[in-house]
Amino acid sequence: MCSSECLPNMNLQPAPLDTPGAQWYAIHTKPQHEKSVVSNLQRQGLTTFLPLVSEVHRWSDRNKVVQLPLFSCYAFVHTRLLPETWARVMNTTGVIRFVGARHEAVPIPDSQIRSVEVLLASKLPYQICPFLEVGQRVRISGGALHGLEGILTARNGDRVLIISVEPIQRSISVRVDDYKVEPS
Repeated sequence: MCSSECLPNMNLQPAPLDTPGAQWYAIHTKPQHEKSVVSNLQRQGLTTFLPLVSEVHRWSDRNKVVQLPLFSCYAFVHTRLLPETWARVMNTTGVIRFVGARHEAVPIPDSQIRSVEVLLASKLPYQICPFLEVGQRVRISGGALHGLEGILTARNGDRVLIISVEPIQRSISVRVDDYKVEPS
């Protein structure tokens, strides 16, 4: 959970409005290279987004506020993915690859990048959680339903856990919005 000592700081370079066809792409970076990758890409004239959070690190003799990436080993670039742009990004020190299946970059909807930006700017408490897809097998961690396993679904905007008794082909469901759910 993000405490009151954890403040947002986004390294966002606004997307130029005159770049038709530009989309957001995630790039996988070497560990602890996110800031230098973004800096180098910006120097090349590319639009980037690196959501950062401020955390207070305590040592025996002092406290220091440090800026850490929200998503370790990832940064975002807004561009038209032309061969020359792909090469510029891939030749940037610290970049491992574009994120996507079979080494093909998959565009990220603008709304998802904007949602991260808005959430961090709101200064509301949040926590990083595992990525869970509807249809995925999950387990409840903690609370009255601790250890319960089933398939995660969505119904009317709520997260629902489906528990199936396969031999008799019967299922029951329970709303799990208030529970910690993790992949099983």
